[in-house]
Parts: sequence; structure tokens; C-alpha cells
Amino acid sequence: MAGNTFGKLLKLTTFGESHGEALGGIIDGCPAGLTLDFDFIHNEMQRRKPGQSSIVTQRKEEDEVQFLSGIFEGKTTGTPIGFIIPNTNQKSDDYSHIKDTYRPSHADYVYEQKYGIRDYRGGGRSSARETASRVVGGAIAKQIIPDIKINAFVSSVGEIFIDKPYQDLDFSMTESNEVRCPDVASAEKMIAYIKEIKKQGDTVGGTITCVIQNVPIGLGEPVFDKLHAELGKAMLSINAVKGFEFGSGFCGAKMKGSEHNDSYNPDGTTKSNLSGGIQGGISNGMDIYFRVAFKPVATLIQKQEVLTNQGEIIEQQGKGRHDPCVVPRAVPIVEAMAALVIADYFLQNKIYS
Repeated sequence: MAGNTFGKLLKLTTFGESHGEALGGIIDGCPAGLTLDFDFIHNEMQRRKPGQSSIVTQRKEEDEVQFLSGIFEGKTTGTPIGFIIPNTNQKSDDYSHIKDTYRPSHADYVYEQKYGIRDYRGGGRSSARETASRVVGGAIAKQIIPDIKINAFVSSVGEIFIDKPYQDLDFSMTESNEVRCPDVASAEKMIAYIKEIKKQGDTVGGTITCVIQNVPIGLGEPVFDKLHAELGKAMLSINAVKGFEFGSGFCGAKMKGSEHNDSYNPDGTTKSNLSGGIQGGISNGMDIYFRVAFKPVATLIQKQEVLTNQGEIIEQQGKGRHDPCVVPRAVPIVEAMAALVIADYFLQNKIYS
């Protein structure tokens, strides 16, 4: 299986399955001499872990990271950083009923068609649990670029949207509620809606907005390695993501050039920021902001039609512990992938400039 490594200079390779012994990863290209804040890494993992509130999966995993290499006396050595995250609360029997069936909108069918074998326990390698390793990588990436601020938050659940621009939000409020929405009034509506959806045995999608501030001018390349292209790839690699837009996004397609152009100030900043902090694939020093769309979780705790490996259509009800809405737990994952991209380009810019 290919495609388990992300990045160019700063590379993250992940391994492991949802119900295997452990998840893990190797971070290559991290500069030597970086003093790591292990409490910060732990806190990032706590933000992503399952079982943290009533509106997420109740699987209980502490997600404690064990570092195996690349660190000496609390500092990076410049060699590959190896780590594992033990799986301690697998309930593989929850998935025995899907051993011979393919769930709609999961990777079950295409996975088996491609590889001729699949680990049906929680989706195996295609499980969103793989993202735990990404959060470790992102937590270290954030420490490579401490002056760059990355804040993601839930901006919508279903039809409930924050009706304020991000500039009017207090990012310190994001962690004040279980849905991770910095607008308290909207958060209350989102939480109530997710709980109602959960009672119905159904799921709902949503969006996450990410804002990256204090980005230096010059990150990114003008052709295939555009900064926004790599951010898009990073976000679209996250489980359940169906869309990515930065700056004016799809709304920009409705505008005239005279409305959309960002006029300059004498110091090189721009009066507006419909470019989303990136022009010609290169950061321009303004805030980078983008939005990521997540589909509803495909596993429903209600009956739906599934395909058997004998080519029959039968009814089956989902079992196990699943998120009714994935976006609250995906916030640190979005931040982690953004940090990996920005840190990688930061290191490239440092070497080649």
C-alpha cells in the first residue's frame, strides 16, 4: 500500500489500524535542537481523542503517545522521530456483523476490490482513527513555527451556521464548548441539533474554518507546489472531507473582478483579503483562511441497505461506537494538517531563500 507519507522536507509517515495493537508514525526532517513541549502534544491529543463528550463516539482511548526515537533529553536530534499510540479499547466484535457485507459510503467495497483483503474491524487502515498520528505530527510542526498562529473551529453543523466573519470571533472561546464553536449562541444550537440527530440513530455533516495568522511572505511555489494546492491536498486527505475552499472560495465565482481584487496599501498589505492570504500560490503575509466540508458519518445506528460479498442487497443496522457528527473532533486534525503544510514550506523557504 502506497500513500502513507505526507510532506517534502518535513515528512510524516503513519501506520497502524483502528483495531490493531497500536497506531504510530515516523516524523522525518524535523530540525535538531528543538525543545519539545510534551504537555502541549498531550493536550492536542486530548482534543482529538474519542469519548471526550456526549456528542462524540464513546470509545474510550487515552491516546498516550510513546516516543521511541529522535529525541534526547527533551530535544530533537535531527534523526527520525518514531512514536506509537497504543489501542487500548478495541471492541472488534462490534464489527463481526459486517465481515461479509459492504456498508454504503464506506471504503469497504473499494478497499477489498483493490487489495483483495480488508480488515473489517472499524475500517482498519481506512478508519479515521489513523488521524491520531497526524495530530502528533501536527503538534510537533506547530512547535517548529511557534510565531505562526493556527486556529480552526466549527463554523457550521447541518444548516446551522455562524453568521459572523472570523475577525469578529474570539478564538479563545473555541474550547469553551463541546462542539468547538467560538460563537456561543451558535454552539448551543449546534449541540442541541447533534443530540437530536444522535437520538434518531442518524448523523449530520458540517464545516470547519481554519485561520492561519502571522504567515511570512513567500511560502509556496507558483506552479504545481502552490501553497493553497498543498493545503487542499492536506485537508482532502482527512476522512469524511468532501470540499475545500480558501479565501473567497466558490463565492468568488459570482463576483466581478472590480469587486474581487484586493487593493494594496503602501506597506504591501491589502485593504481586503478575498485572496485568502495567498496570491499566485505564494503567501502574501495576510491571514490565510479556508473552509473544509465534512460529510455525515456513514455508519448509522438504524437499518439501511448493504451489499453482501455474494452480491445480495440486505438490511443491516450499524453497531458500535460512532460519532453522530465528526466535526468537533476534526478541529485539531485540520489544525495539525495545516501546521504540517506550513512548517514544511517554512523549512523549504529557509533552506532555499
